[in-house]
Amino acid sequence: MAAGKSAAAARGARLVFEDEAGQSMRPPRARTWGRLGCTPVVRVRGRGAGRVSMAGLSYYKPGSRSRMFYSFHVYHGRKGEKKGLTWQDYRDLLIRAHIQLGGPIVLVWDNQRAHLMPPMQEFIQASKDWLTVFQLPSYAPDLNPQEGIWSLVKRTIGNLAAADLDQLARAVRRSLKKIQYRPHLIDACLATTGLIMDG
Repeated sequence: MAAGKSAAAARGARLVFEDEAGQSMRPPRARTWGRLGCTPVVRVRGRGAGRVSMAGLSYYKPGSRSRMFYSFHVYHGRKGEKKGLTWQDYRDLLIRAHIQLGGPIVLVWDNQRAHLMPPMQEFIQASKDWLTVFQLPSYAPDLNPQEGIWSLVKRTIGNLAAADLDQLARAVRRSLKKIQYRPHLIDACLATTGLIMDG
């Protein structure tokens, strides 16, 4: 955790939680309706090197509408193609949230490798006037409401038999956009952590 209060924390900063997730062509298991005694089976293509990578920021401030920002990358498994999100993608996501929220940010995230890279740490140091960073314990998904967002996304694609990676990517993006327009879902993800927003 960052030591002491920075200028960002002192000026009524916006609290954001960050987390990342990925999805391959093999969808998560999900429940659905079926005839009595007949278990529905959805056959999917589970093979392939492709993957959808996501990074999300959940924003909370008492008296304000909760919001969610995200970055998105589709890796098709082609030679020379970027495999996932880089530290630059996380940096750009933070800058976009800072501009759209119009104020300083207190960021809570884990110790994922891209977060700890020297260029990312240099960016954090250079942005101390608007960015304060707190590190979550090594593995504490129950304290991060963004984990709840990923759970909602994966629930919507649980029974999707995607024909290809692009169809999967469209479904994931559509789910993320729906959540963005439903702040009560973002609030519910915070509630499940047991954390309390103090005005």
